[in-house]
Formats: sequence, C-alpha cells, structure tokens
Amino acid sequence: MNESRREFLKRSGCAMSMAALASQMHHLGTMSSLAQKVADSERKAVGGTGYKALVLVYLAGGNDGNNTIVPNHSDAGISNYAAYSAARAPQGLAIPQANLLPISVPRMGGLTYGLHPSLGPSGDGINNGIYELWAQGKLAMVTNCGTLVAPMTKFEYQNNLVPKPYQLFSHSDQVAQSQTSVSNSQAFTGWGGRLSDKMTAGSNPGGLIPMITSISGAQLFTAGQTTLPLAIANANTELSSVLSPQGYNQTAASQARLAAFNQLREIDLDSNYVAAASHVTDLAMEANAALATSQEVTVDFPNSNIGLQLKQVARLIKKSSDLAVTRQVFFCSIGSFDTHNNQLNNHANLLGQVSQAVRAFYDEMIVQGVSNDVTTFTLSDFNRTFNPAGSGGAVGSDHAWGNHMMVLGGGVAGGDFYGMNTSNGTPFPTLVIGTSGPDDTNSGTGARGRWIPTTSVEQYAATLARWYGLQEADMPAVFPNIGTFAVTDLGFLP
Repeated sequence: MNESRREFLKRSGCAMSMAALASQMHHLGTMSSLAQKVADSERKAVGGTGYKALVLVYLAGGNDGNNTIVPNHSDAGISNYAAYSAARAPQGLAIPQANLLPISVPRMGGLTYGLHPSLGPSGDGINNGIYELWAQGKLAMVTNCGTLVAPMTKFEYQNNLVPKPYQLFSHSDQVAQSQTSVSNSQAFTGWGGRLSDKMTAGSNPGGLIPMITSISGAQLFTAGQTTLPLAIANANTELSSVLSPQGYNQTAASQARLAAFNQLREIDLDSNYVAAASHVTDLAMEANAALATSQEVTVDFPNSNIGLQLKQVARLIKKSSDLAVTRQVFFCSIGSFDTHNNQLNNHANLLGQVSQAVRAFYDEMIVQGVSNDVTTFTLSDFNRTFNPAGSGGAVGSDHAWGNHMMVLGGGVAGGDFYGMNTSNGTPFPTLVIGTSGPDDTNSGTGARGRWIPTTSVEQYAATLARWYGLQEADMPAVFPNIGTFAVTDLGFLP
C-alpha cells in the first residue's frame, strides 16, 4: 500500500459514525473474526429460525432491591412487613404499607408482597408502568441474585470455606462481574459478547449489523473474542444517520471523493488487515442503506434517556428483517442508583423512569407482533444495605450484595418469584440483620443486612441464554463457572 493511498484512507476514513468500528479495529477484532471463519462455517443454526432478542436494562449504581420488593403480609413465620418497617421506618427509609403495589406470589404459598409504587401507573394517564404485567403473567422476579463463585452459606462465608467474589461491595468490580459473569478473576469479555461469539455464525450469518448492540456506549458486557459490537446513540438520532458516512454531500466533488474511496477499498485485498477493514466498512454501508428508510415506532415513549434508548432498540427490532438478523442482544442503562442519601425521592424517580420506559417498549413489541420473542431483563451492581444510612430527608443506604432482578416479556412465565431457596425454604431472603439473621453476611455490631445471594448471575444469565438459543455444549464457553451450580435453568422462560 503506497503512502498516498494510506493518507487518503486516513483522511477520508469514511468517518463512519459507528463507534464499534473504531473500537473493534483498534484491537483487531475484525482480524479475529476473519480467523474464525472456518470454525464458524461449521456451526449449525441454533435456537430455531424465528426472531429472538434479549434486552438488558442495567441499573447502574446498585438498585435498592429492599424497597423494590417489600413483604406485604403479617405472617410471623417469615419475613413480613413488620420486620421490614422495624428496620427501615425509624430512619425514614420504609415505604408505607398502604402505598405498596400488592402482588400475590404462588411460590411463597400465596403470600402478598408489594412492589415499589413507582412501578405502577405514572399518574399522567399516558403510561401504566410494569406493575399490571405481574397479573398478566408477563413480569417475573428473580430474587436474592448476585455475583458468586460458588454457592455458599453464612457459615461458609464467615469462615472463608468457599471462595468469595473478589472486591465485594466495590462498584467497578461488581459491575464487571455482573457483566462478565466471572467472579473469581478479572475477565475482559462480557457474557453478552461471548454469547454473540458462539451464535452469530449460526443465527445471523448474513446479518448487516452485529448481533449485539449497545445504546449506552462501549460496555464490557458487549465485548467478545470475535464479536464486533455496534454502539449507537439513542432515539434522538435517526436510524438513517447512525451509520451514515460523514463528510460527504451531493456536490460533484464530494461524490467523486466517495467514488474514489469506494474504489480504493477494492485494492490490496490480499492483505488480511486491509480486507478486514474493507469488509467492516462494506457492512456498515450496506446496513446504512438498509436503515435509510424506516417506519417509526407506534407507541409513545417517555422522553427520558432510558426511554430514548429503548425507543432506538424498538426501531432496530422493527428493521430486523431488512437487516437480515434473527438474533439480537441489546444493552441499555440508567445510572444514579448509588443512593447513599436522599434515597426516597431519587429512587422513586429512577424506578419510575425504568417502569414507564420498559412498559412502552413492551407495548411496542406487542404492536410489532414479537412480544413473545423479546425478553427484557435487569441487572445491577448489587443491592443496598437493609440497615439505612443517615436519617430524615438525607436517608439512604450503602453497598450490599444479593438483589432482586426483573424479567418481562410475552414469553416469560411471570407472576412469580424465581431463584434458589434461601435459609427459609423460599427464594426471598429472611429480612433479619446480624447474628440471628441467617442470610446476612455479618453478625454482631457490624451487621447491615447484606444478603448472601442464593442465585448466581450465571444461573440467571444461563436461563436467558438457553431461551435465546445457546447450545448446551457452548454453555461453559459463555459462562466459565456454570459447572459450580447444580441448577442452570431457573424456569422463568419455559
């Protein structure tokens, strides 16, 4: 390749507005993809031929699961509202029982629990939130779920008999572990990226865009060994612009430059590196052509950041046939869940944004006729301490561990709790702090109410991945520690 061509490519670069192109070319992800061609060509289609999508909504900062799901019964034999209120009301962190959105839980013998009031109707008559999906059997909760190396009891935790996730209660480390599913060592690929590694060739062999897309910037969750993830802006950017070459217009000179650039991309293809670069650009331009015309979504989405992210996801799903993809994974996120203070108002506002945006997305999937084929789920760094931090208007909570995740979609076996049983024989932890609290990490004066998870991120994610179509033989490659857990299907996706 001569210097003049190199300089032309450097300047023109087609300045593709595709974040994934720059990031993946930086570490030669495209070269890995080319090297994988032979192995990929031998991989059979998995998960059937119909369309399926997984949509992750990451609650960054550590969502307070203790105020997301609250006991709403008075049975003295199990954690009840009185236990919850006694722990949180004196410092002002308890939600009044009358304000809870009641749900009946079959797995808990029909006991009533309450969802945070912000998961219900917005009050503006526009959005009903996700609460009513519980009664419709489209919303499920995976309770007491978190990062784990292997199952452990309180005794094993306190006596170091089972390896613990490294750097427990640290934001950055627990974010990484929830997104990689690896808690015993540092990992550089996410479970979403590894899922795409294993399934792209068999499920999206002619896809014009990658299997995995982030609407929230570059994320560890989307990184794989051979996966080329796509990162695009939210719905404030039209799909017709997300991959459009920048710096060109309709003038004769500009069109001549574009023609010259296209011609140059057909030269030196005997070089694997140049061929890979040209191939990525070709795919981006083909996808751009497919996205040039699109129909807007039907449902009105809230004008929040998470609403705009999910609206963009809905747009891409609506174009899935034109993009020749039958499997897609999406990453969205909303931050500020690190509620050390002023939690009541801030947490209510955040959960309200999530509920309204997710409900609009679900309703749009119904309109598109794919609600049974799209599953939305949440993850977060960790839970927050049952014992509050501060008091009065400034009351908040600190970093904890086992948390409650939400899963919803037309294919979800909703209206129930899922997960491995805690010490009380149910998947919901015993809300008792300290020495007498069988699910709390600590005893004595240091106890804060940090529940030891009984369900791992691997078990939760494997259930999602199996529904998505991941072959059993590929489970260990996507979830390296899955063999340490006896149950790998929690049952919320039949």
